[in-house]
Amino acid sequence: MNPNALTDDDLDRLEKLLEADVFGGEAMRLDQIQAMLCAIVSGPEPVPPAVWLKEALGGGIAKSDDPRVGETLELLMRLNNDIAASLLANEAIFPVLYAFDENSEESDFGAWVDSYIFGAGMAGDWFERAGKRADDLSELLEPLFLLNGDLKEDVIQSGERWFTPAEEASLMADLQDNLPLIVQTLYNFWRNKRAGPARREGPKPGRNDPCPCGSGRKFKQCCGSPGKLN
Repeated sequence: MNPNALTDDDLDRLEKLLEADVFGGEAMRLDQIQAMLCAIVSGPEPVPPAVWLKEALGGGIAKSDDPRVGETLELLMRLNNDIAASLLANEAIFPVLYAFDENSEESDFGAWVDSYIFGAGMAGDWFERAGKRADDLSELLEPLFLLNGDLKEDVIQSGERWFTPAEEASLMADLQDNLPLIVQTLYNFWRNKRAGPARREGPKPGRNDPCPCGSGRKFKQCCGSPGKLN
């Protein structure tokens, strides 16, 4: 396998291969595969390539006699390796995004997020595996459920107040800009959890308590912020 990182030309080639007739329309789009792999690489336990490749390519993966299938498999494995290396190095992964449809210029963040959540489910129940840190994980995932509209739907169905249109637009724009950071923070959550719990003297401070580092800020705004969870 080619050990080099994918180039823009490689990604363009992969995008075209995923649309090839050999996959019979069953292959996922490049944006969906990238999102799925971001979750798989980040998760609590490995997902074998044989499992996620079948999800990515559908029944076409069995047509190994077609050279396009072999080429696609190699490019996908390199994409997986690139994502893993980037997240390990804390290098931002910018999402591949498609428009909602051919008549729209608005990027479909919801499709990307849905595929990330699908990929997360392939490694079992994230909340169950988070154990005592399930609440922390819930806070880290909340921006994703905002981006794909799930949280809005739940809030409205419960009769609670939702944001005004202006507030929602501002919030969504901020979340879209910070999607690479959200993905990196989720990766760091599981990476740090696999490394074992940090030793803490005394009880964990509440999120609204003064941060024990002495900064004078609330814990949730300082050492307890999502980017610093360990």
